Amino acid sequence: MLSAGPVHDAVSDQAWLQAMLDAEAALARAQARLGLVTPAAAAAITEACRAARFDAAAISRDAAGAGNPVVPLVRMLRAQLPPDVARQAHAGATSQDIIDSAAMLVAHRATGPLRADLASAADLAASLAAAHRDTPMAGRTLLQQALPTTFGLVAAGWMTALDAAGARLARMRHGTPAAQLGGAVGTLAAFTEGRSGEDGIVLISAFADELGLNEPILPWHTDRGRIAELAGALAGAAGTIAKIAQDVVLLAQTEVGEVREGGGRGGSSSMPHKANPIAAISAAASAARAPGLAATLYAAMPHEHQRAAGAWHAEWLPLTDLLRATGSAAHWLRDCLGTLEIDTARMRANLDLTGGALLAERIAAALSPSVGKDAAHDLVADVIRGGGSPADDPRIAARLSRDEVAALLDPAAYLGSAGALVDRALSYHPKGDA
Repeated sequence: MLSAGPVHDAVSDQAWLQAMLDAEAALARAQARLGLVTPAAAAAITEACRAARFDAAAISRDAAGAGNPVVPLVRMLRAQLPPDVARQAHAGATSQDIIDSAAMLVAHRATGPLRADLASAADLAASLAAAHRDTPMAGRTLLQQALPTTFGLVAAGWMTALDAAGARLARMRHGTPAAQLGGAVGTLAAFTEGRSGEDGIVLISAFADELGLNEPILPWHTDRGRIAELAGALAGAAGTIAKIAQDVVLLAQTEVGEVREGGGRGGSSSMPHKANPIAAISAAASAARAPGLAATLYAAMPHEHQRAAGAWHAEWLPLTDLLRATGSAAHWLRDCLGTLEIDTARMRANLDLTGGALLAERIAAALSPSVGKDAAHDLVADVIRGGGSPADDPRIAARLSRDEVAALLDPAAYLGSAGALVDRALSYHPKGDA
């Protein structure tokens, strides 16, 4: 339930291992461009950097003694290479160069399918908005019926929120992930011994190019703004998903019954009548993990001097879990909206539950010219609190005809700009691939 969808595989241990190996291979190719390693060595290192050739369990076990997984990984990599090539693997780099670059690769690769699920969910919400542009339902504030709205406007709100979350992730995905290369303390000294300092800048550019990541202005070993930006975009997307999932869960309650999930899921182990909104529940459960994970990443931002003692290590698991949780939430929401069934008759019945109380604002406005605004408000409030209906109260009937009251109590006639707002939202909805 909490690890559903394609992002799960994109952040797996195997995916992380391959990303670290991709960073090692890219480093060798970038160094070959500058003549720091031979082209033949770069080709051999690249060929060796395949996750299937490595014992992930052994790397995991040995990482505890080394303080990070790069040390045992490099040892295994060199063991697969001829001695003259082995010396050129990982030359000049520090472990954080490889892990940070791998983190950016993992994030970039994982947010692709995540955005695709968000975009699909937004498209499904757009279809619901168009189909139910003028379907009246009770709008609710503080969990109480307030005024009429339309399900189309509700769905359009879901759509625009998902579009905005996807756009934030797109900006992050294209602007944030950057290669990391600085050597031990960010000076690139091991790469530029006996060479011009400008060669280090060229090497960073070549490394970023080989990885397909952005080129940073400086090594960012202790500037964790990129991680924080990623965490914020992911947590924001999760919050958007959670809001929509919660709406579905509330609307699917037995006493409300305005929507239901299709697909035949949601049965109970003991109650045959149950049809729980499992996709919405799973989306909400996955998304609920995001705030705490993001908070951990924000709390880990202060890194000491040129390399952190613990704060960097603290990022790895919550970053992976945050990608996985948000990806799972997006996957489940897409599933939910794709099977959602709308009960328009129940929406109409719920509008009539209060005997016209939902339109009290409108009745009071119509009475105001004859009795004054405050008196009209108090009169209608007295009718409603007494359990009566504006349609049957003689004090209202003395000032408004039965036909006038009936027209004022029609929820479909008091929807304001709902239809126009739906049209406006749909006109801004992006078309095409994520």
